[in-house]
Amino acid sequence: EISKLHERLGATIIYVTHDQTEAMTLGTRIVVMKDGVVQQVDTPQNLYNAPGNLFVAGFIGSPQMNFLDATVKVNGKDVTLQVDNYSLKLPENKAKALIDGGYDGKTVVMGIRPENVTDDATAFPESTVEAKINVYELLGAEVFLYFDVEGFNMTARVDPHTTSRTGDTVKFGLDMTKVHVFDKETELTITN
Repeated sequence: EISKLHERLGATIIYVTHDQTEAMTLGTRIVVMKDGVVQQVDTPQNLYNAPGNLFVAGFIGSPQMNFLDATVKVNGKDVTLQVDNYSLKLPENKAKALIDGGYDGKTVVMGIRPENVTDDATAFPESTVEAKINVYELLGAEVFLYFDVEGFNMTARVDPHTTSRTGDTVKFGLDMTKVHVFDKETELTITN
């Protein structure tokens, strides 16, 4: 009804909500605030695709973005994010931001949305993690798989025809072109 009213009136409407789904659905410009401080002002799509910091990244999107602590390893122009035993190679455009920022050897926060994690490891053979599925949740048109990687809770949004089930150990592929990297101390985005 609010959306219809806005369309009919063509007037500016300021709507306050704590429900990010409602904000994403109704808003043309969204102001994300935390403790009374503006975190980011942007379109719904830009908030989702290019969050300015860790708070915005975790607040926008359902289920929320997966976060893992990772150590940056620079080898020439190649950059990998080391999450304990897993070495995840960053694409060149994202690698450059970490090299230029002097992040070699530092701990950062890697963020990846559930739809960019697949239970088909062949899709991203250079960036895989292996984990036991804790929960399988069928939602009709999609399935959420919940698992842990080195102590970090993760969610994958996968095809409903998946054969993966609770208790299975699965090799997950991560689409590193979609990864977000945040400074561990400032929580600001290094690269989207």
